[in-house]
Amino acid sequence: MKRQRTITQMKEKGKTPENQLREEEILSLQEKDFRLLMLKMMQDIGNKLEAEMDNLQETLTKEIQDIKFKQEEMQNTITEVKNSLEAANSRIQQAEERISEVDNRLVEITDAEQKREKRLKTNEESLRELWDNVKLTNIRIIGVPEGEERKKGTEKIFQGILAENFPKMGKESLTQIQEAQREPYKINPRRNTLRHILIKLTKIKDKEKILKAAREKKQVTYKGTPIRLSADFSAETLQARRERHDILNVMKGKKPPTKITLPSKALIQI
Repeated sequence: MKRQRTITQMKEKGKTPENQLREEEILSLQEKDFRLLMLKMMQDIGNKLEAEMDNLQETLTKEIQDIKFKQEEMQNTITEVKNSLEAANSRIQQAEERISEVDNRLVEITDAEQKREKRLKTNEESLRELWDNVKLTNIRIIGVPEGEERKKGTEKIFQGILAENFPKMGKESLTQIQEAQREPYKINPRRNTLRHILIKLTKIKDKEKILKAAREKKQVTYKGTPIRLSADFSAETLQARRERHDILNVMKGKKPPTKITLPSKALIQI
């Protein structure tokens, strides 16, 4: 009993004059007015919800538009990157094709250059052989003092050399001399060496016979002065002979040892 009284008192304390008045107004309303009030309240709530929904929809729409705009930007960026990669790949492919063309061209040029060098070498060898054939009957006399040919003539100098060094050969009838002259024709004041005398015979066997006799005698003289007789070759042939001579000298200087030294305790098993 006491408990119910306490609850009733608490309820009465919770009722403020404003709430009590509102409840009294609602209770005093008729059923029609109450329905209208409820409709109005529901309409207000609906309007508030609609406004909030509109705001939310507007916010969502704006965010969606921003997302779409960013997606378009990203898509454009991806497209640009893709186009750039395709262009770079195309340029790389073109560069590789050009490099391949250049390599092929270099191979062609190298082959052509090698063929040209081979032809030049063949032509040089042919020219050297031809020039050597032209000089095949020539003999060079090296070491005769200048001015001797003006006293007695170049042919007489050659005949005197044969008579002085090869008396028996001088008595034999040799082929006629086709040409005899100093070479070069003019004196070069810058050169201190004596000019050679070039003798051109008509037969090769006469030249070979004279040079063989000179090699056997080992020292040929003109009026007691040592001179030298040699075959007449082209400059290229002389250079090749010098190079071959140098190689032979080097090989002679590097002879392999003929003795093989074995260890004192070497064992041979059979």
